Amino acid sequence: MLNLYPAIDLLRGRIVRLRQGRFDQVTEYGDNPVAVAQSYAAAGATFLHIVDLDGSRDGAAIQADLIRDIVRNSELSVQVGGGIRTIETAAAYIESGVSRVVIGSLAAHAPEQASELIRLLGPERVTLAVDVRSSQSGFALAVQGWTEAASVSPWRLIESITELGVDHILCTDIGRDGELTGPNLDLYRELLTRFPGLKLLASGGVASLDDLRRLAKIGASGAIVGKALYSGEFSLEEALRCCANG
Repeated sequence: MLNLYPAIDLLRGRIVRLRQGRFDQVTEYGDNPVAVAQSYAAAGATFLHIVDLDGSRDGAAIQADLIRDIVRNSELSVQVGGGIRTIETAAAYIESGVSRVVIGSLAAHAPEQASELIRLLGPERVTLAVDVRSSQSGFALAVQGWTEAASVSPWRLIESITELGVDHILCTDIGRDGELTGPNLDLYRELLTRFPGLKLLASGGVASLDDLRRLAKIGASGAIVGKALYSGEFSLEEALRCCANG
């Protein structure tokens, strides 16, 4: 079964979607993320993916208080990413009730610190973010809120972190994020071929229920869905039924 993670991206306290991660291409979808999270729970969702976009850009947990409110006032299993660059930030989120923290830049730039974070929190509390840009020459890893290219390859990063016991990988094709053009199945097939057994959370491009079926068919564990829900391509209830029944 494919697990569905509706997404709430936060910027200055509001729910937004960026196009390909660009802060100059913002669409707003509301100013009450707590109520939206509660509506997702009421619709039958189990999981929620939250991104602190301010934190992703600035390197700190800018929206931490709001995220704690969401966790406290919903019954969802919440995964949080964006701005988690220290062990203290990650630990504070876990202590507040967050189920898993997402690390990307920290893992790429400070592997020893990432290793210590995983040891302290436990690998089951950590998801590795692998954000890639696709080109004819392959896949390149992006970090720092997708603003910089990393020196390490996405495959080497996955290898180094999974050796520490982390098995949840959130992989985003940046070029498809917010575009409703369908997920990059070639990227996800290659990842799962290189690293069989990992729990792949696919992000970027989902536009239809058939996209969810395709992700399930190739062996993805979960799918992050944002713009397709907000723009009405399908309802959360329809997506949950699709994920449960295929």
